[in-house]
Amino acid sequence: MPQGLLGIEDLTREEVEAILARARDFQPLQNQTNKRLDLLRGRMIVNLFFEASTRTRTSFEIAAKRLGADAVSITASGSSVQKGESLVDTLNTLAAMRPDAIVMRHAASGAPHFLARHLPAPIINAGDGTHEHPTQALLDALTILDHHSTLEGLRVAIIGDIVHSRVARSNIYLLSKFGVDIVLCGPAPLLPPQMAQLAAGVTLTHDMREAIRDADVIMMLRVQLERQDDSPFPAGEYYPFYGLRHEHLDLAKSDVLVMHPGPINRGREISSEVADSQRSVILNQVENGIAVRMAVLERIMKQ
Repeated sequence: MPQGLLGIEDLTREEVEAILARARDFQPLQNQTNKRLDLLRGRMIVNLFFEASTRTRTSFEIAAKRLGADAVSITASGSSVQKGESLVDTLNTLAAMRPDAIVMRHAASGAPHFLARHLPAPIINAGDGTHEHPTQALLDALTILDHHSTLEGLRVAIIGDIVHSRVARSNIYLLSKFGVDIVLCGPAPLLPPQMAQLAAGVTLTHDMREAIRDADVIMMLRVQLERQDDSPFPAGEYYPFYGLRHEHLDLAKSDVLVMHPGPINRGREISSEVADSQRSVILNQVENGIAVRMAVLERIMKQ
C-alpha cells in the first residue's frame, strides 16, 4: 500500500482484505470498558476538514484516541482559510507542526493527491469532491461481512445520486475486486451511461424495482443538492420513484441489508420505516467506521 490512503481504486484485493482483517480485531474494543490502546502513543494526527462532517470527522478522532495518538481537528470555518489563506499555505503551516498523518476532506476532487505530492506526512482521504471516500467503502464492506462470510457472489444495488457520489465510486472500486454483481440505479440526470465503465460487473438501470430484485444489499445514497446548480428532482417527485419503502424489500433477498452512508434525508431517499427496521444496518456502519479507521491509521503510521 502506498504512503497514505488516497483511494480504493489503486489498492489490491489483498491490501483491502488486510485492512478489513485488522478492523475485525478492533471491533470487540467497542464493548470493552477500557477502549484505549497504546499502539500509536506519541503520534499526532491532524484532521483537516474543508467540508462539514459529523460521522467521518468524529470517528477519525475517536479512532486516533483509541490507538493512543493525539488528534487535532481543524475545520475550514474555524481556520485561516476563511481569511483567504490558500490550500498550499494552510498545509505548509500544518506540515511545520510535524504531524505524523493528515486526514483531509475537501470539496475539490484530487485535493488530497495534490497535497500528497508536496507534503512529507501521509495523507488519508476522508472524501474529495465527487471522486472517492475510501474509508466509507471499507466500513461498508466490513458491515456486509458481519452478515455474510464473503463478498463474492453477492448482488449489491446502489441507488440514488450516483454521479455526484464519492461513496458510490469507492464502493464500486472495492466490490468489483471481489466479483460482486453491482447494479447502479437512479434517474437519468444522476446516472450517466459512463458510470458502467468504472469497473467490471457494473450494470445500470433507471428502474428501482429491477435494481432491488434479488439484491443481498441495498445501498441508498443521499441526493447531493450542494453539488448541483439546480435540483433535477424536488423531494416530492424524487421519493415516489427512488425512495426506498417497505414494499420494496419484498423484491430483495429475505435477509437483505439496507445501508446508507448518511446523513439520511427521511422521506426523500428512504422511509423512516425502512431506516429503523431490522433490515437496516445503518448504525452498524457508523460503529464499524471507528474500527476501520483505527486499522487504516495503524497501518499507515507504522509503515
